[in-house]
Amino acid sequence: MGSGTSLGKVRGLGSAHHGGHHWLLQRTTAIGNLVLMTWLLVSFLALGDFSHASVAGWLSQPIAAVPMMLLIVSLFWHARLGLQVLIEDYIHQAGTKFGLLSALNLAVIGGAAFGIFSVARLAILGTA
Repeated sequence: MGSGTSLGKVRGLGSAHHGGHHWLLQRTTAIGNLVLMTWLLVSFLALGDFSHASVAGWLSQPIAAVPMMLLIVSLFWHARLGLQVLIEDYIHQAGTKFGLLSALNLAVIGGAAFGIFSVARLAILGTA
């Protein structure tokens, strides 16, 4: 019958003592993704021309490069959080779970690093 106090349930202090934090991070990145994707869509609509030169020129400006890097980090972090929960909930063998979580972390870090490097290269050099 007793699974903790009502205050403990509200604070998210379940058996793992950190479920509320993960949930809050996932919601925070979702809000960040919504705001940054809205910015990206509005920017693309204002850009008009989608040629490589115009997009590269647009991304060479710091006012476009910084939010784009933030979007890359937020998207990859959000994807990692969601896939981590999926792996933890549905993979029951400890070795397989560890391997998949390690592969997930490597893929997310690698993908985000590649995206940030690509935007930084455009921002610094101006062209690809």
